Amino acid sequence: MKINNEKIPNPQEIEKEIGEFLSKKFGGSVKLSHSIMIPQENPAETDKTQPGQNKSIDFDIKPEELIAYLDQYIIKQDNAKAVLSTKICTHFNRIKQAKADSDYHPDMVGGIKNNILMIGPTGVGKTYMIKLIANKIGVPFVKGDATKFSETGYVGGDVDDLVRDLVHDADNDIGLAQCGIIYIDEIDKIASSRNLIGADVSRTGVQRALLKPMEETDIDLKVPHDPISMIQEIERFRKTGRREKNTVNTRNILFIMSGAFNGLGSIIKKRTTQQSIGFGASFKNSTPSFDILQHVKTEDLIQFGFESEFIGRLPVTAIFEHLSQEDLFQILKTPNNPIILGKKLDFAAYGIDIKFDAKALRILAKNAFEENTGARGLVSAIEKALLDFEKKLPSTNVKKFPVTTAVIENAKKTLAAMIGALPGSATKSYEKLCLAEKENIKQYIESNHKNLSARYNLTLTPSRINSVAALYCNRIIDIGSAIKKIKSFYDEIKTIELNFLKNFDINIVLEEEAIDFLIKQVINTETVLDGLYSRLESDFKLGLNLIREKTGRNRFFITQQALSDPESYISTLIKDELKSLTPA
Repeated sequence: MKINNEKIPNPQEIEKEIGEFLSKKFGGSVKLSHSIMIPQENPAETDKTQPGQNKSIDFDIKPEELIAYLDQYIIKQDNAKAVLSTKICTHFNRIKQAKADSDYHPDMVGGIKNNILMIGPTGVGKTYMIKLIANKIGVPFVKGDATKFSETGYVGGDVDDLVRDLVHDADNDIGLAQCGIIYIDEIDKIASSRNLIGADVSRTGVQRALLKPMEETDIDLKVPHDPISMIQEIERFRKTGRREKNTVNTRNILFIMSGAFNGLGSIIKKRTTQQSIGFGASFKNSTPSFDILQHVKTEDLIQFGFESEFIGRLPVTAIFEHLSQEDLFQILKTPNNPIILGKKLDFAAYGIDIKFDAKALRILAKNAFEENTGARGLVSAIEKALLDFEKKLPSTNVKKFPVTTAVIENAKKTLAAMIGALPGSATKSYEKLCLAEKENIKQYIESNHKNLSARYNLTLTPSRINSVAALYCNRIIDIGSAIKKIKSFYDEIKTIELNFLKNFDINIVLEEEAIDFLIKQVINTETVLDGLYSRLESDFKLGLNLIREKTGRNRFFITQQALSDPESYISTLIKDELKSLTPA
């Protein structure tokens, strides 16, 4: 559009001219403020960070089920397993029941939250147990270290950040995050220092900051000092035209704390051995040091440096036991232990298969026990023993590595002998360890037969136990994954029955022993399942179709013998059917 042959400037050009005028007139002290168009909220547009999804938890686990699950991975710690499994299952089943109960009110009497305090020396499996539980129950879970936090308003991490991380772990589903678990490790490090004068923002300050979240409070998802959070809030306001307050209520969030609590034993011992002085004094036998933590009381924790209000919000205590040398050996023998599986992966990266002799594991357990760091010492002991082999063997033709007592006790001589030996010379020793490992796996599955069958919904027949053990020994895999793999083979083989009926109108029923026979072939010969279907089609289609056409019979049971000798099976079927049709 033009007026008097002059073009009318657009809004951007006008703003530019005015801005230049103001700059010349006032310098940089005055600037033009641009108008912001706030669009109307679009009902079809959704924001993932908005609350309201309120996805309910799908929790249906009983305490004994969770204990049985932990038994597969963790040696000893029966008391800790029982306490954690019971209270965690009760916590989440109560939430589930409350959501389904129309008469439930959150402010009713009896709504105390059973937060848990775990006490035990380093390396006994506290963090590992919590990770296993979180993985099993499938609720949002975050872990933090108490040493990284400070009281709100001071430099350092904010305990409220853990709740925000919980929302992130729940894919921004606030309803689901409000039923999560927050695990704080090294909680003993925030016990107050009794010699400190003045504010202790990283110790008692953190305790005070945790008081409300551990009970019930609303945590704002916005972080006032975080520029990214502020930008997100501005963007949300531009989209919706409203300022929304996103908060997370911590009523149903379970807090679990853990720590080694070095020095707590001496406080307990001093209290339990206090006695009168004189001829009438009654002397008590002092409790052994490894068992002293079992007698912990609230007063001991307060003397250790915790405020009474803080300890009051941790009503459940789980005590972890020291691990003996035999316990460390049993950890190494457990098929699901990550230490041996990790070392197998290390050598497999170079194409080397490694197997461990039980006697060698005992020596490694002894070396780890002497380090006095619990199960953590196992990693150090194994690394020290095998580092030279991991360095040298990848540059040689050695592909089978049997870890015997000689490898641990005389590493340099054994390594030199392995490098100078002919290819395949270690095969006999390696195969011997393979057989021993397979027997160990079979014994483990048989001893946990009931729980494993129920957990993976697969009847573990002797043949399937043998298949799981073979799969475990041939691949780097844990027991659970091996059983899942066998279950997947079982399910896929069962689909062959459906495909036969769909494609050829022939109803075959594979007997359980026949399915086990096919599973064994898949594992031992690495046969693909498509190949099995093609083979069954080739062996049985024509014969069974002929019988169906002549007799009208359409259902056939396939046994292991039938799979081994299909011609004889078809021939026998035809003879039997002809006899049944021949008049007497």
